[in-house]
This record gives sequence, structure tokens and C-alpha cells, in this order.
Amino acid sequence: MTDTLDIKITKTAHSRLAETDFDTLPFGKVFSDHMFSADYIDGEWKNFEILPYGPILMSPAISSLHYGQSFFEGIKAYKHADGKVSIFRPDKNAIRFNKSAERLCMPTLPEELFVQTIAALVDIDRDWIPAKANHALYIRPFMFATDPYLGVTPSATYKYMVIVGPVGPYFSKPLRVKIETHYTRAAEGGMGYAKAAGNYGSSMLPARKATEEGFDQLIWTDAKEHKYIEEMGAANAMFLLDGKLITAEAKDTILDGVTRDTVIALAKSWGIPVEERKVSVAELIEGAKNGKLTDAFGAGTAATIASVASISFEGEEYFLSEPATREFSKRVLSTLDDIKYGRTEDTNGWNYVV
Repeated sequence: MTDTLDIKITKTAHSRLAETDFDTLPFGKVFSDHMFSADYIDGEWKNFEILPYGPILMSPAISSLHYGQSFFEGIKAYKHADGKVSIFRPDKNAIRFNKSAERLCMPTLPEELFVQTIAALVDIDRDWIPAKANHALYIRPFMFATDPYLGVTPSATYKYMVIVGPVGPYFSKPLRVKIETHYTRAAEGGMGYAKAAGNYGSSMLPARKATEEGFDQLIWTDAKEHKYIEEMGAANAMFLLDGKLITAEAKDTILDGVTRDTVIALAKSWGIPVEERKVSVAELIEGAKNGKLTDAFGAGTAATIASVASISFEGEEYFLSEPATREFSKRVLSTLDDIKYGRTEDTNGWNYVV
């Protein structure tokens, strides 16, 4: 990978690997020894560099801090029993990365360059990948505007970076979720399909209010009527309703999740009907009442498959079957783990081996 891209590599003088407690890994708080950096200047990407992880120097006037030209991706790398390392479907993230860039009026990154830069960093810090179940190396590529200018206009310069760190499970238990009918995550014509930093910033107040009420996540609804299911907090919302896998169509208000796409592909290969369409709150609650809603979960890179224990709507809480009894999501999670950790043949070519 690295021999096709000219990357300056400066290794750390002191690795923090031996000082890291791999038995206690809070998500997103532990980072590896190195990071990747590149600059967009004069209309081209340059200054490709892997260097020790640490602070970066920037002007307090950079436009990303003031006008929100900033977005990211989330990917994971896994260690196989034979010592091999693979990154799960980075090509899909490369495509979505550029969709986010275009929506935020930022420069795109050649897809092969995106994959190669990630692979180069993972290769250098491969010893940071936990060799245990439900653990991985989380990869965070991101881009932000760097012009020191307070005019409301797209920046002419940008920085692309990648940081990585070992992680354990994102959620420790099945989730109590609440259907949100006041606050809005995204609106038609907006940037809900992009992994823009601002999307997540706007979600924090309603998410905190839900947490204070005892819930783990929100299920977002459409901005116009609050009648249709969109996303679930940190993941795409997916349901097994009356024997069919139902999920909202990936459109301009909904993130086209890589795990979502993978679950749909697996379901179709197993002969399970899949419907990507508007999912009404009414039909979901009716399914919870009459027992036709047999599975509900969030699907995302960080969350993987996060089972929903109960769904609350307008003050009523509807409890679903025990996650341990749900055949579909259990099969999905087991199959995904077998592929990602190299325990079974990757017939779809989803693993990018480093």
C-alpha cells in the first residue's frame, strides 16, 4: 500500500502501547502512537505524513471553527487469529467521505488515496489492534477547513487527518429508546446524509434530555410531520416486522450506513424480504403491540448491532422480546464477526487486508 503513495513517516520515540490498559478501553478516549496528515493547498493534496500522535497547530480564525466546514468517517480494523489485519469495507467509507465533502463544499479525496492512507497508518500501528472478541481498532478519518478568514465563504485550504485507537463494545446492554417527536436531526434539502460535525452537535441537547429521562438513545423522526422513523442516535434503525427487514430509505436526511448496507446484503442472501421505505411510527408501535415486531436494532460502525430492548412513544413504553431469543440479529452479528475476524471465508471481498 505505502509504496504507491509518497508518505513521509516519522515514528514516535516513545510508544505508549505498554502503558495502555487493554482490559479497560472507554470508546474514543485511547489513541495509538501515530496519526496521518495531509493538506489541500492550491487545488491539490500534498504533504502526506505519518507522525507521532499529538496536538496540531492552527489559527483561532480557521473557518471550520466558525462556519462548520468539518466532517468525519468511522471505520474499524480487526485482528485475525493468524495475525492478519483487515479493515472492513473502507471502499464504501471512501465513497461516503466524498459525498460529505461535496455537500459541505469541500474538496474530494481520490478513493484509492483514502484507502491507502488509512491502510498505511493501520499497518504502522497494527500492534494496537486488540486480539480479543468484540474489540477492534477504531479509525477516524476527518477533514476540516483551515483558512484563517472570517468571511462566510468556502475555505481554499483544508487538512485531512486520520487518528486511530483500540476500542471495546460501544454499548454494554440492550437499549431503551425513545421516539423523538419535537427535536429534529435533519430536514429534506439539508445535510443529514453527510457525516458533518454539525449534525452531531445539534443532536446533543435532545440526546441528553433523553438520557436524563432514563433512555439510552433516541429514534429520530422526519422534520416535517414527525410521523416517520429516520435514524437511531448513533446508528441506522432497522426492524424485523412481520417477517420482513424494514428500514428507512437512505436519502438526503439519512446516513447511508456501511453496516446498514451490509445487513441488507446479508438478509437478501438469506432470502429474507427487505423493504427500504418510509417506516411510520404508527406501524412500528402497532407491531410492538401485536407481536409482529420481532427484532429491532441499531446498525453502525461503532455500535455494530445494538439490540433495542424497548421503544417509548408518547409516554408509553413497549418492551420487545429478549435479544438472546432474536434469531435474525443474532445471526447477523455472528456472521459479521466471523467475516471481520477472519473466521470464515470473505466471499464478498469486504475485508481489506493490510
